[in-house]
Amino acid sequence: MEFEELAGRALDTSIARGATYADVRFERGRTERIEVRNGIVATLADSESAGYGIRALVDGAWGFAASDDVSNAGIDAAAARAVTIARASAAVARRPFGAPPERAYVDRFITAIARDPAVVPLGERVALLLEAEKLARSTPKVAVARAWIDLWRTDKFFFSTIGSRIEQRIMQSGSGVQAMAVGNGDVQTRTYPGDVGLYQSGGWEIVESARLRENAARIGEEATALLTAPQCPSGTFDVILGSSQVSLQIHESCGHPAELDRVLGWEANFSGTSFLELDQLDRLVYGSPIVTIAIDNTMPFGMATCGYDDEGTQSGTSDIVRDGILRGYEMSNDTARSIGRESNGCVRAQSWEYVPMIRMCNLTLLPGTTPFEHLFDDVRDGIYMESNRSWSIDDRRLNFQFGCEIGWEIKNGKRGRLVKNPTYAGMTPAFWNACDAIADERSWFAWGTPNCGKGEPMQTGRTTQAAAPARFRGVTVGVGYDD
Repeated sequence: MEFEELAGRALDTSIARGATYADVRFERGRTERIEVRNGIVATLADSESAGYGIRALVDGAWGFAASDDVSNAGIDAAAARAVTIARASAAVARRPFGAPPERAYVDRFITAIARDPAVVPLGERVALLLEAEKLARSTPKVAVARAWIDLWRTDKFFFSTIGSRIEQRIMQSGSGVQAMAVGNGDVQTRTYPGDVGLYQSGGWEIVESARLRENAARIGEEATALLTAPQCPSGTFDVILGSSQVSLQIHESCGHPAELDRVLGWEANFSGTSFLELDQLDRLVYGSPIVTIAIDNTMPFGMATCGYDDEGTQSGTSDIVRDGILRGYEMSNDTARSIGRESNGCVRAQSWEYVPMIRMCNLTLLPGTTPFEHLFDDVRDGIYMESNRSWSIDDRRLNFQFGCEIGWEIKNGKRGRLVKNPTYAGMTPAFWNACDAIADERSWFAWGTPNCGKGEPMQTGRTTQAAAPARFRGVTVGVGYDD
């Protein structure tokens, strides 16, 4: 395995300096982005980064240091710095808290791909985007259109003083197209797929499965049609959300509040704290009995799918909500131990230079039994909404308001006229308790989020929330929309 000798030096130096445990994570990352806007290649970026981060444990407190200097002197200096920080943390800690992981692993994980993006010529990539973007502008009132591709490849090598030796190659891909129409004193935007594009783990096949060419013209037409569509009505309605909007609802109202460091009050940056408090575990009725939201870091196509997290914990599955009841959290080794549980492998760092922290990973709302088309059957007066446009949620993740790009009225079980600027609002447990139907597995889809922020300094993570369309009864619609 690469970096074996360097890792040995980093770990030996950490122990010699006084650490009771240490681990080191070497990473090489490559990021590629191409964006076309109005017939012009606006972005053509290809960057690489390599380095390592060392965690050291001293007297129950952690220290972290990172460097890209792989000389003996550089390794020694980074290890010494991690131990010094840990010792300083222990001096001010109220009580020892950190402990080494309980298990060591020697393993290898590689993301399954059908076609390596590295073998796809640049001309083929650009041609796809130029064609899709041109099709999105085929409607005259589309003033701005864009199409994009993002590709990530990360190689990780993890070593620890308890014997872990883990090698991973993680590949993630994404693409999308967007059209902005202007007219009638209004501006309307449509995005495809979903609200940010299609992002999943895998290779070039993920870009191909987005079918940008096949859907770009429709996106431009819908943006134009929204210019003259009536405003979404306000009031109390039954609401059906498309699967990408359900995905965002899970992300904001379950994923972030279920991060255990927020629950414990250790973290509040970029998403606030949490209403999912410890005394509500196994008691809180988070949603109706059909609502089960699970963590699955082994999920095919999940953006957070890997063999092991950045503490060396093996990926697996666990519940946040089971049959409507709060059952668990996204945890690290230390936070899990504090509530008498084991880590479920939800620790990630943006890259080698960042300290690992609890992150939302892959979440899935288990599908129901209702075919999508039958979600509408017994809705007398409702709204169907797709593709997030805006969101607002309080610091405890309780009260929220979301806006979507497009909506349709539902009258007597049938989808009716197009409406623009649909919004809905609610309180998280009441909203999920109003969920009375979830579409079946044929409509279930793994939607990736490429830019989830957390921490200070902020780290960007990549997550997935898999969901099918779902129906919610008696939802507040339209209140608070600003013309």
